[in-house]
Amino acid sequence: MGSQDSTRAANTSAVPGATVPEATPAPSPWTGARKDEVTEVRGYPRPQLRRAAWCPLNGRWDFALDPLGRWSVPAEVSWNAHIRVPFAPETERSGVGDTGFYRACWYRRTFEPPTLSPQERLVLHFGAVDHAATVWVNGSRCAHHEGGYAPFKVDITDLLHRDGPQEIVVRAEDDPADLAKPRGKQDWQLEPHSIWYPRTTGIWQTVWLERVPVTRIESLRWTPNLARWELGLEVHIEGTRPEGLRLDVRLSVGDTLLAQDSYTVVLGEVYRRIALSDPGIDDFRNELLWSPSSPTLINARIELRGADGQLFDAVDSYTALRSVSVQGDRFVLNGRPYPLRLVLDQGYWDGTGITAPDDAALRRDVELARAMGFNGVRKHQKIEDPRYLYWADRLGLIVWEEMPSAYRFTRQSVERLTREWLEVLARDYSHPCIVAWVPLNESWGVPNLPDNAAERHYVQALFHLTRTLDPVRPVIGNDGWESVATDIIGIHDYDSDPAKIAQRYHSHEVRPHLFQRERPGGRVIVLAEHPHADHPIVLSEFGGISMARGDQREWGYSQCKGPEELERRYTALLEVVRSLALFAGFCYTQFADTYQEANGLLYSDRTPKFPLERMAEATRGPRFFSDIPMPPAPSGRPRPTTETGEPETAGA
Repeated sequence: MGSQDSTRAANTSAVPGATVPEATPAPSPWTGARKDEVTEVRGYPRPQLRRAAWCPLNGRWDFALDPLGRWSVPAEVSWNAHIRVPFAPETERSGVGDTGFYRACWYRRTFEPPTLSPQERLVLHFGAVDHAATVWVNGSRCAHHEGGYAPFKVDITDLLHRDGPQEIVVRAEDDPADLAKPRGKQDWQLEPHSIWYPRTTGIWQTVWLERVPVTRIESLRWTPNLARWELGLEVHIEGTRPEGLRLDVRLSVGDTLLAQDSYTVVLGEVYRRIALSDPGIDDFRNELLWSPSSPTLINARIELRGADGQLFDAVDSYTALRSVSVQGDRFVLNGRPYPLRLVLDQGYWDGTGITAPDDAALRRDVELARAMGFNGVRKHQKIEDPRYLYWADRLGLIVWEEMPSAYRFTRQSVERLTREWLEVLARDYSHPCIVAWVPLNESWGVPNLPDNAAERHYVQALFHLTRTLDPVRPVIGNDGWESVATDIIGIHDYDSDPAKIAQRYHSHEVRPHLFQRERPGGRVIVLAEHPHADHPIVLSEFGGISMARGDQREWGYSQCKGPEELERRYTALLEVVRSLALFAGFCYTQFADTYQEANGLLYSDRTPKFPLERMAEATRGPRFFSDIPMPPAPSGRPRPTTETGEPETAGA
């Protein structure tokens, strides 16, 4: 066993103990699961709008590759294989493991539906299918969706047969050479190269059924307002709408009731601001605020009732009271400057690609980021499974959410990315952990930004569109360089010499020179037309130190020979970066090794390359006030904790 393998074995015990996911709300008895299926433990797929009557359809499906995309209807398909959903066919866990080029693939399975009353409907949900999906139920084409990172659904009630099993067929189309679609880190070459990884085709998140009332709550949107000490609630009703509908809302933390109100539904909508009792004193206020050091969640029970009190629908949700903004050159959380200590997280796992092995793996990644001393992650070129965001909400980890890039600038690429970005914003708007949106990265998809006015207008349009739909969170229009519209200036600088980093960013006085002369990534940091006088600056990519493994395909921005050198260099680099007052925060590259990119602080199996406690000490340095847990609550006022911030049945 070489020195690297010895370190790997020695450090295994430093990883936090295996975490057992909370009890998943039992799926309804109408799962229709075959006895030969093996389904991983996965939590409720839509954690902020939960109903009891649901059924996962993960497991074994019939499968067929369609390399040239010749088949157009299910009758043409030659079913010759099986696949394990929700793992992409490129992955080992799927049982297919084909990493070649193919334009389409097909899925088929049957299920037994529940018994539906005349006042119930059955909805089929897809968490994510890359890139375009067409769905048939019992031979009828019923849905088409384009966009590999956003969910979609279809009401299949009227397509069900009276008796016997029901059939679902899915065609997933994903041209591996198409660079005008949002594809993130998916390589267009046959073998992964540089910083690009294997492709993901088809179903890669949970497929599930939901039994819903005819008159039902369709969507929820929470907007906290710390200045007014209130929560904004937006609810949309779907289906038949009898007169006199009312929405009952109950908010609580642990056993403490915060609010209980009833609102009239007008034109199928409810828009209300729920004022909470403001304790006025910071000590009491802090008990209710969400932050990484105290991730208090507010539980919500929402019931839709008729004029006579009849219950039509009931859902469970959660939100949090917190504010995020920028003030001058600082990022601000809950009204106080908050230093960002982020780590770049690609969201890939051994053997399963961009799909987590199970719910415990998502929770473990959140726990590991915290154990490494980081207070947040920049999810890079991936819209993560909502279950990751749930664990970040619950355990306390802030998230920068970044749209996977297209690589060409065409009318089609603009339309595709914008349409999917709107779906992403709608899906994830209410998650407390998300503190910033990043629609573009490193001018990917806008390759001629300094010289092309249309590309600049595109970046500006995405920035302002995002700020229109979410006026609360900061938006980084184009992270890394060539900033033309942003709330935070992100800089990517992989200089491996800490002394040069210190010299380049040593004080606020370097801003004019930095913006006009320095080109850390070979690109100008801001374009001349951008007003950049006092924006916060975040070193949003740096480090990238890979550790030699003897693999000719390994890649990194700089190299070291072993764990001791990695620890020494990481510690020295972080000591400098933490000391630079110019920065409102940083994001180290990266969380874990990902395929040939061997520059993680963890191996790809999440084993730390040097002990976690020393990693955390180097990451944090002197502890900030914002890291210090709040003192015990005064007698008589229960303090919510991470573990009691949400009831055991909530989204687990």
